[in-house]
Amino acid sequence: MVNMGSVSDSSCLNKAVRQQYLNLPQRDKCQVTYIWIDGTGEGLRNKTRTLDCEPQTVEDIPEWNFDGSSTYQAEGSNSDMYLIPVAMFRDPFTLDPNKLVLCEVLKYNRLPAETNHRHRCKKVMEEVRERCIWFGMEQEYTLLGMDRHPFGWPKNGYPGPQGPYYCGVGADNAYGRDIVECHYKACLYAGVKICGTNAEVMPSQWEFQVGPCEGIDMGDHLWVARFLLHRVCEDFGVIATLDPKPMVGNWNGAGCHTNVSTREMREEGGLQVIEEAIEKLSKNHNKHIKEYDPRGGKDNMRRLTGLHETSSIHDFSAGVANRGASIRIPRQVGQDGRGYFEDRRPAANCDPYAVTRVIATTCLLVPEEDEEKE
Repeated sequence: MVNMGSVSDSSCLNKAVRQQYLNLPQRDKCQVTYIWIDGTGEGLRNKTRTLDCEPQTVEDIPEWNFDGSSTYQAEGSNSDMYLIPVAMFRDPFTLDPNKLVLCEVLKYNRLPAETNHRHRCKKVMEEVRERCIWFGMEQEYTLLGMDRHPFGWPKNGYPGPQGPYYCGVGADNAYGRDIVECHYKACLYAGVKICGTNAEVMPSQWEFQVGPCEGIDMGDHLWVARFLLHRVCEDFGVIATLDPKPMVGNWNGAGCHTNVSTREMREEGGLQVIEEAIEKLSKNHNKHIKEYDPRGGKDNMRRLTGLHETSSIHDFSAGVANRGASIRIPRQVGQDGRGYFEDRRPAANCDPYAVTRVIATTCLLVPEEDEEKE
């Protein structure tokens, strides 16, 4: 039995009473929940308003504003910031016709906020649109109790060593599967392009995959998938952390492996194009490391040690089917001679807009003679 002290008080409220109110008709009104990234670059905020009718596209949703001084994004003397709707999803918590809308944040002067990496990413994706660049991101995360101890772990000790947990089954191997399955269904209902999930190597650590997504959609769908994860965990009274190394010692860290494929990589002879892209990535390793976690590599320093299925943060490497390399070419891609590559360096708490932007820039936009300068 789960120690009730490890879950939040709000999760213990009577859900049958809550459902009674959720079942009430809305009389043609629509609730729209605005979601945005706060000043930490990792945290998500949200608030809800009523519209007189169901929006059919994101363009039907009006701009809004919020108090940036309470989200680490503005001074109290000039705190109003703009919410610009950019992507709309169905709401799996209050159901149709209600919506979730992901927003960009603009400052008082309508310039992008410091943590609005989407603005720059969108410009790059528009520039490389004809290359049809696809992404798939593998989001690892760890479930924690309210005491910040991994969910399901012994209170005064550790579970058995890693080995039986990856893709495991059984109460002694899989901790928190209810949350994983509910999150999966919530993503499918919302319209997030989730494509799979599995238990990870460390107990209480899980992964979901989003993609393939083209261009800017990758960041949009992954951020909304993260919001849904935190929201589902809220209902269960536990915490999902994206910390790249939540437990010190002989335990795996958490990454956000990023799979990349352009139209040329998917066509006959695509393996050569993949190898050319990897060569460019090798010459820009340090630039990418700075973009792959919110603290410019300091978080990834704890994870990319060369152990626990990671490469060293200091060195660039690539190989077929090598999970200890910076870039992995899947074995099937090597056999087929075309497909995609996997960048294993991004941390679990990376901003997908920053990651996809720098990958697209390095692989498709940086002239070879300028690579060393980047």
